[in-house]
Amino acid sequence: MPSQPITPFSYGVLTISDGASRGYRIDTGGPLIATTLTEQGLHLRHREVVPDDAALITGWLKRWAPHMDLIITTGGTGMAPRDVTPEATLEAIERPVPGIAEALRADTRAKTPMAALSRGVAGIRGRCLIINLPGSPRAVEEYLEVLLPVLHHALETVRAGTTHHPWQQAGPPHGHTS
Repeated sequence: MPSQPITPFSYGVLTISDGASRGYRIDTGGPLIATTLTEQGLHLRHREVVPDDAALITGWLKRWAPHMDLIITTGGTGMAPRDVTPEATLEAIERPVPGIAEALRADTRAKTPMAALSRGVAGIRGRCLIINLPGSPRAVEEYLEVLLPVLHHALETVRAGTTHHPWQQAGPPHGHTS
C-alpha cells in the first residue's frame, strides 16, 4: 500500500513595525524568517508588515490561523510603550506554549543578556502554532537556531497529535488509573 505524501507545513510571517509599515525602514527580520523556514521545507503562504497596533495584530493572527500551520511574528516584543505583540498574541491564542518562549530566551541569553528583556510568547490557535520573535535580524537568527530543532515535531503535534505513551491508545498499564 503506497504511503500518503506528507503535506508540507504552511506558514506566515507577520512583521510588526510602525517604521516598516510606513516605509521608513526596511523589514529585514521578516525576509530572514521566510528564507530560513522555506529552506527547512515549509511553504510560505503569507507575509505582511503591520504597525504596532494590538487590535490589528490580533486580527491578522486570527484571520491567518485557520489557513496555516505556523505563524511567526517579528518585532514588538520589547518593553517600549508601542511593543504590544505579546499582548495581541495572547488575545489570539487559545492555548499557551510557554516552554517555547522560555527556551528561546534562555538559550539566546548566552549570546546577549538583552534576551532577558524579550516578552515574546508562543501558543496555539486551532491547529496553528504562533510564535513571537524579536525584530532585530541578529535576534531572529539566534532565536531560529533554538527553534528549528524542535519545530517540525511541534508542528506535527499541533497538526495531528502524537502518542507519547503506548498505553494512551489501549488504556493505562495494569495498576495505573491514569
